[in-house]
Parts: sequence; structure tokens; C-alpha cells
Amino acid sequence: MVLVNNPGTWSAVYPPLRHADWHGWTPTDLIFPFFVFIVGVAIPFSLAGRAGGADAALPRVLRRALLIFALGIVLNGFPWFHWATLRIPGVLQRIAISYLVAALVYLATGWRGQAVWAAALLLGYWALMTLVPVPGHGAGDLGKEWNLAAYLDRALLGSAHMWRVAKVFDPEGILSTVPAVATALAGVLTGQWLRSGRAPAALARGLAWAGVAALAIGWLWGLAFPINKSLWTSSYVVFTAGWALLVLAFCYWLIDVRGVGGWGVPFVIFGVNALALYFLSTLMAKLFVLIHVDEPPRLLQAWLFTHGFAPWAAPVNASLAYALTYLALWWAIMWALFRAGIRIRV
Repeated sequence: MVLVNNPGTWSAVYPPLRHADWHGWTPTDLIFPFFVFIVGVAIPFSLAGRAGGADAALPRVLRRALLIFALGIVLNGFPWFHWATLRIPGVLQRIAISYLVAALVYLATGWRGQAVWAAALLLGYWALMTLVPVPGHGAGDLGKEWNLAAYLDRALLGSAHMWRVAKVFDPEGILSTVPAVATALAGVLTGQWLRSGRAPAALARGLAWAGVAALAIGWLWGLAFPINKSLWTSSYVVFTAGWALLVLAFCYWLIDVRGVGGWGVPFVIFGVNALALYFLSTLMAKLFVLIHVDEPPRLLQAWLFTHGFAPWAAPVNASLAYALTYLALWWAIMWALFRAGIRIRV
């Protein structure tokens, strides 16, 4: 997220570091669902066996979801907080809602109930998006403006509280958050599999086979209900869960089965403070486009790119170098926190 959200210039970005324009996917379109998936994986580890059971865990779940949602609102409103035009949906808001619902389902049901919930959410969303007519435009339109999710976002939020870049839809909107909960529940089921007590090799094989099956199902479903990150289509949920399972299977096999774990330390440094990293790096990026320098006044971000990167490389390489430098800066900050034993938790 830090890498793809902070190029030197949006006019020169390598295609794999861009989102698909609409239907389809790129490697960048895997990042957000991986984040939601791993939030789900963590739920059984953080909530299972806690003293007091579900009743004791519930206040903690509610507090955490509310705090994550509030942090998302802070990012959207910073620094002026014009409430009349403040965007309400967002990345952290979707994570908060997905975490909240998935955690509640986990506390209230077993793995079978969680699987039923996930399937019901995916099938229900597919039915809504393809069968429920949009007034004046009919049912099944999956274009940017007249799909049901975009229509509901405009009707319930109003254009003033949506993502200004898209104008007619919000990629983290209300209805499209429903299948995102299923992404988190896929993670919950995966977390319970990892806690099942099976041998590490068997756990890795199970993850891999589940990943292959999910990839195939998601791809096939995508022929009828296209894979689409902005709509978070049901096929996209299953397809990206398949990729997440395969990547997790590989990491688990390499680290827990083969015992080769040193390569993962740089990622651990990011991972232990992942939400803090996303929040703080986004906040700094916002500051970079608010601060003006030089004469005539230029945005600090543009000035840094123009003077520090653009002169010595082709635009697309200079833009990537800026993003990598920004990422390295935040890795150094996270490394300092990691070495000091500081964990910023919400």
C-alpha cells in the first residue's frame, strides 16, 4: 500500500503498480484484500481462549473497530475537516467494519457457521448486483455509474461524501463492503485451520489446495460476475482469497516446515505495526501535498520529485525510485520502533 500509493508522479507508473481501470486485476489489486484477509486470520489468534469468553471479548472488538474507523475519518478529513464535504468511506473504515462483523460472527458461531455466513454474503451480493434493478436503468449494469452499489452510495452518502476522484462511485462504498466481510471471514476460517493442531506440512498442503480451489472458483465465477476491485465482486473475493492462501501456504511452508525464516524479518518489521504504518505514511503523504516551497510556490512532494529524482532517470523509473525511497524511509522508522520494542496497537 505504501509503495503503490506514493509514486513520484501519477503520470508515470509501471502498469503492475496501478489498479485495473475497472474489470480485471493487477498485482496491486491483491494488496487491499490481502490486508483484510490477514486481519481475519488474526481474529482466532487474538480472541480464542480469552478469559471471560465472548462477553469479555466484545467490548475490545467494538472499541478496536470504532478506533480504526475513527482513524480513517481523520485521514479523510485531515487537515481541515470540512464536515459538509468529508468523505465517509475509506480503507481503514472498510477494515474496521470487516473486522467488526467477522469478529462478531467468529464469537457467535463455529467454523461451519462462519462458512455459511461467508457464502451467504457472497451469493447475496451477487444476487443484489445482478438482479435488483437500478431506477431508470434496470438490473445487472456493472458499469461505473449505474451499478447498484454506486447508485446506493450516491443515494445514501451523496456525492459530497464520496471519493472525489471517481465522482459517481466509491471504491470503499456501503454495499461493496458486504463482500469485504466475506474476505475477512475467509481469513477467520484460515486462522482456525492454522490453530487446528495438525502437522505443519499438512497445514501447508491444506492452505495450498484451498488456494488452488479458490483461484479456480473465483476465475470461473468471474466469467459471469467479473473480477472487479472497485465493486469488490464476489468473484474477486474468492479469487483474491485464493492468491492469499497460496502466498500464506508458501510462507508457512518455507518458515514453519523448512525452517527458513530469516528472509521474513524485514516484513515482520512492517507487519507488527501495520496499521500505524499505513496511517502515519498516509498522513505524511498528505502533508507533502499541503506544504508549499520555493518560488513560485510548489508542492513539497512535487519539489522533492522534480529536484531529487526526475533529473537522473526516465519518468517511470524516477517515479518508482521516489516510491521506493518513501518506502525505505518508513521501513527505517518501523525498524527503529521494532528495535525499541514499541508496538502501536489499536
